[in-house]
Amino acid sequence: MTTTDLRASVQLLIVGAIGAALAYYLTFPAPFLIGPALSVTVASFSGMRFALPAFARNVCFIVIGISMGTSISPEVVRAARTWPASFLLLIPAIVVIFYAAYFLLRRVYRYDRQTAMLAASPGHLSFILSLGAESRSDVMTISVIQSVRVLALTLLVPPIIDLAGLAATGPADPAPVMEVTILALEIAFSALVGYGFLRLKFPAALLLGGVAVSASTHVTGLVSGSVPAWLLTPTYIVLGSLIGSRFSGVSIRSVKDAILAGVAVTLVVTVIAGAIAAFVCWVTGVPLNAVLIAFAPGGLETMAAMAVMMHVDATYVGAHHVIRLLFLSVFMPLLMRRNRMRETASPS
Repeated sequence: MTTTDLRASVQLLIVGAIGAALAYYLTFPAPFLIGPALSVTVASFSGMRFALPAFARNVCFIVIGISMGTSISPEVVRAARTWPASFLLLIPAIVVIFYAAYFLLRRVYRYDRQTAMLAASPGHLSFILSLGAESRSDVMTISVIQSVRVLALTLLVPPIIDLAGLAATGPADPAPVMEVTILALEIAFSALVGYGFLRLKFPAALLLGGVAVSASTHVTGLVSGSVPAWLLTPTYIVLGSLIGSRFSGVSIRSVKDAILAGVAVTLVVTVIAGAIAAFVCWVTGVPLNAVLIAFAPGGLETMAAMAVMMHVDATYVGAHHVIRLLFLSVFMPLLMRRNRMRETASPS
């Protein structure tokens, strides 16, 4: 890492920590996610440049996965019998959300078909950008609209849940935390499994590695206890800062139209996702707070962290977001290929 990169990383963590402290002081819901995301975004648009080493980002994903795995219990396993209906409703929900966003970007904001398709995808940002780089799409516009969606949903979902009176409280007697040695071993084994998943091209591979190791060791009784707050809180702050740093080095004037389009798309998909979540809650009986986070088209790691922080069923939330990414991994390339075939067949 160069001196410039180190300075950018230190600046990121300082600005993120200040945002987290202010959000906590002001009693924001999910303050350690919302605060850094907001403060780093504002600082990014003011001209500050940020960076984060891949190692630090990867450790955060692993820790969030481990934290999700600690919540798996026999009660969760029994409750999972109601989830297949929710999974089945998730697929049409993704399609409806996609086409609503696509229609808005195509008809109202007049983006070309390929750019509108990729910008409308409800998630899987890195995969979508790789598809955009292979096509003639406007990658900067896609990146900005997608980043606005992730940021806005991070900022919107916790207050919506809080204002609707759906915020869950933590357990009366918090579970004991894992010993440091056990926690270190969990992280090490989770990294090994996560990198194995990465080679197999799983979405959110490192997070899933943490879930797999943590869930298997906790369900079998090999390990007990939760991830300590002294590790979870900095993890949330880094993740929130990472969301805000997507706008690092971007001039707000140069991407004003894309930002406005991203805000409009986010508002539309939030309303649609909320209506679908209410229907799924009615059909399945799954608590509405969990369904709202599970069906919100935000980043998997962010939504998973939000579920843990807000004391809702993180396993349910994580499973739905993994299915969303797997579906988009097939759905989006098929749409792009169909679009290319249509363009080829059209007379020039």
